[in-house]
Order: sequence, then C-alpha cells, then structure tokens
Amino acid sequence: MIRFLQPWWLLAVVPVLLVAGAYVWRQLRRRDYAIRFTNVDLLKSLAPRGLGWRKHISAGALLLSLLGLALAMARPSIDRELPLERATIILAIDVSLSMEASDVAPTRLEAAQVAAKQFVQELPATYNLGLVSFAKSANVLVPPTKDRSAVTSAIDGLTLAEATATGEAVFTSLEAIRSVPADGAEGLPPARIVLLSDGFRTAGRPMEEAASAAQAANVPVSTIAFGTDNGTVDIGGQLQRVPVDRLSLAQLAETTSGFFYEAATASELKRVYEDMGSSIGHRVEPREVTHWYAGFALLLGLIAAGLSLIWSSRLP
Repeated sequence: MIRFLQPWWLLAVVPVLLVAGAYVWRQLRRRDYAIRFTNVDLLKSLAPRGLGWRKHISAGALLLSLLGLALAMARPSIDRELPLERATIILAIDVSLSMEASDVAPTRLEAAQVAAKQFVQELPATYNLGLVSFAKSANVLVPPTKDRSAVTSAIDGLTLAEATATGEAVFTSLEAIRSVPADGAEGLPPARIVLLSDGFRTAGRPMEEAASAAQAANVPVSTIAFGTDNGTVDIGGQLQRVPVDRLSLAQLAETTSGFFYEAATASELKRVYEDMGSSIGHRVEPREVTHWYAGFALLLGLIAAGLSLIWSSRLP
C-alpha cells in the first residue's frame, strides 16, 4: 500500500492537471477550427503533413513525467512488516543500604554492577532487556528495550536507599514484562527475571506471594546472592551485621523454576536465557520509494524529449 509521508505536497499535482486540461482544450479548439475551414483540399495543399497522433505520445510522456515529479515531492512510501523479537529479560538489582557491605570486594553493590554489566554484554542482541532497582520500593529504571547502552548507563548510576522490598521487585518486573507490545503476537513474551540481592526482605509484599505470581505468569526468577554471613555495614553511625538470606533467594528461584547462584559467572548466567525460546511480533516501518517515482519521471521525460527530437527535431 502506497502512502505519502508529506501528503501536503500532493497539491503539486494540481498545476500538472491544469496543464493537461489546457493541452486537451487546445487540441479540441484546433480540431474545431479545422472543421470550420470549408476548403479542405486547399488546407491540405497549404499545410505540411503533421505528426498526427504521434505528437500526443511525447506530450503524454511529458505530462506523466511532471506528474511523477509532483508525486515524488510528497515522499511516497510502502509499509513493510519487520519481525520483532519479544523475548524479554528483566534485571532487578538490590540497592538497599546493606549492599554497601565490603565483604564482597569492593562492595556488594559494585560487585552486582559488574556482574549485571557482564550479563548485558553476554545477552543476545535480539532480546529485550529492562532494569528494575529496589530498596523500600521497586522502580523500573529502563523499560524493556534492545538499547543496551541505556541499561548499562542506568546500572552505573545506581544509588543506595533504605529497606529491601524483594517481593516488590518481582511484581514490578512482571509489570515491565507485561508492558512489552504484542505486535500481532499472542500472550506474554517469553521472559526471565534475574534478581541480584543480599536477601532479607524488610518491606513490601512477601517473597512467597511474589514467587506465586511469577509462577502463575510462567516467568522463572533466577536469583544471585551477593555477600557473606560476616558482612557488616555502618548505618546511622552504628555497625550492623548484614548476613545474606540465601534460603529465601534459593526458594524464590526453586518455586519459579529459575536458578540460584552465589557466584555468578558468564557461563552460569547464560543458563538463565538459553532455554527461553522466542516470540516474534511485527512492527510496521515505512520504506520510502521517492527514488522510484523520480526515476520513473526522469525516464518519461527522456522518452518525451527523444520522441520529440526524432519526429520534430525540437524539444517538447
């Protein structure tokens, strides 16, 4: 289907139609005059043999050339469907104050950032990737996208805050997955959540409730525990122990058919998405074909000029 990206330029067709109308009117006027000339034999002897119907061919080609140029100004395009991979990964990163503990060098948060960016580099470029951060609440920092630089920049910009709402991180990640456009495909896209945390929930909905929601949505949650049982952090001038809640993170992964890791390597993280499958939708993208119209107009203009030179030794 042809559509025009700048349809107001279609007004350029009006002068071309006026010229065509004037040409037809002029030809009819000449015919009427010839009929009124009663001495036909004398007319034939005085007037040389004309081009007859051939002159209309070059004129028609010229008019079509002008029409093609007028349409080209409106930037004609053809809609085409491009396949769009909908498979989605959501990275959920804990930014609670306990992630400042240095039992994992240099800190838990910085170690999580390194692991997350490594995961971004390893993830197939066709997959959507989103980023969620969570402390007392969970927030979508980057909606699912194929723009890896946006995710990497957001990971580098993470800052710490109070409390840990692990369950909310899962619910927010599920909402981000539901936001992926259907684009003609059916159902939710194949999706995984990768949750990086040091565990203990102190705010928001329970992790068991979050696990049930992820299980119902058929979205596995893989968890990565950062820290040791001896981790400490200075909160409000007091040194507090912040051990890792491995049990809750492992249960979340097990309930949702995900994976649980304590040390995340690139090869381990690859297991998160290698069985994810695919869901192909389509997006419509206009493909401009102005050059087709301009080329067609040029060809017709050359034909008009060539025929006129051959038949009358002059340009139309």
